[in-house]
Amino acid sequence: MLELYYGCLIGGVLFAVCVVIFGDLFHIHGPDFLDPTVIVGWVTAFGGSGVLLSTYTSLDTGTIVMMAAMVGIVLSFLLYFFYVKPMKKSENSTGFSVRDLEGKIGEVSVAIPEQGFGEVIVKVGAGNTNQIAASFDRENISTGNKVVVVEVKEDVLYVSRYDLSN
Repeated sequence: MLELYYGCLIGGVLFAVCVVIFGDLFHIHGPDFLDPTVIVGWVTAFGGSGVLLSTYTSLDTGTIVMMAAMVGIVLSFLLYFFYVKPMKKSENSTGFSVRDLEGKIGEVSVAIPEQGFGEVIVKVGAGNTNQIAASFDRENISTGNKVVVVEVKEDVLYVSRYDLSN
């Protein structure tokens, strides 16, 4: 049985290293408690406690297996509630494509002349992004005006005034 415990311990540690290196490559879409981090946490805790109990106690094999399984379950619950669940709640992606900004509302931060470029601030996710902008309707748009992104060409936002009165 000692070989099984060592296999679980070493396999769990190696998998943890792979998760650190490769990230969410091993992610399973399903309930959070089936997250690979939780499962591998159980396997590693089972293996480690099995090695310790086998080496330092004179308990019979069945008792050691049961105790190692219980230690694994307890540590997996702790891992889930104090690491996995809080990390899932804190995930916010700041990545976006400029093409995703079409149809978004923004505010002019640098005035846009009718034939030139200015700058707009657009809310994206949990933050804001400043982007180069030009007037879609070829008219001056002053600082502070609300605009809507009509289209994106060559990473330039073409915007029109956002008028709620129409």
